[in-house]
Amino acid sequence: MEDQTIFMQQQFDGLSHRVPGEGIEFWFARELQEPLGYARWENFFTVVQRAITSCESTGVAAEDHFRGVTKMIDVGKGGQRATDDFMLTRYACYLIAQNGDPRKQPIAFAQSYFALQSRKQELVEDRMRLQARFDARDRLRESEKELSQNIYERGVDDEGFARIRSRGDAALFGGQTTQAMKDRYGIVKSRPLADFLPTLTIAAKNLATEMTNHNVLHVDLDGETAIVKEHVQNNLSVRDMLDQRGIRPEELPPEEDIRKLERRVKSQEKSIAKQSPKLPAE
Repeated sequence: MEDQTIFMQQQFDGLSHRVPGEGIEFWFARELQEPLGYARWENFFTVVQRAITSCESTGVAAEDHFRGVTKMIDVGKGGQRATDDFMLTRYACYLIAQNGDPRKQPIAFAQSYFALQSRKQELVEDRMRLQARFDARDRLRESEKELSQNIYERGVDDEGFARIRSRGDAALFGGQTTQAMKDRYGIVKSRPLADFLPTLTIAAKNLATEMTNHNVLHVDLDGETAIVKEHVQNNLSVRDMLDQRGIRPEELPPEEDIRKLERRVKSQEKSIAKQSPKLPAE
């Protein structure tokens, strides 16, 4: 990961430009397209448009950070043609990364690279780890929501869903119940255990939940008893895989409250907009 981070950091550094006499740093969208993992301009343009909408929704003037320009590009045999592009401030680049495909590794890197005032390698790597935890928590939240909806249609209410999830946790954590893990970590009863779990454990819970979702639908499981059995077995399977690599989820230390991290990131995002220099007036 370290070598790849260094390569991507050098790549993004090399693509930055400066407004002559102004010292304002900016990037061109078409130069970022391929480094961010997009082969087709049409697909990347959609991401840029979403970023512009996101900018406007926060009350920030999009024209201060996104500037449509026309550039001449070589087309072979000494010819040139005009092509549309965008000048982008660092804040604009950050919003593009936020609206890009998070499954693309360059997008995950760019979210951290453009978020930081000082883009030192160790800071970027720290924020990438933080972003990975956010992403894992969001995926688990969505898969649990989907499971809740799927099993509701099969006669299981909210209390039944809570029992299914608790039995799954006990299987994943070597017999430790959800409440036992909360007590172990010092988590108040009202807060979700997953908000304090490390990324690896969140991902493990998500994998087991996705497997349960799949089999509830494709095997057409019905009723709490059958779904509990399925979810427990899936968590045991995931635990067995981790155990083979010497990892016991119940022994991993807790992480910082993800809500505190989210507040810190939101505060950081606001500072990006305030501190990112605006593009000069045309």
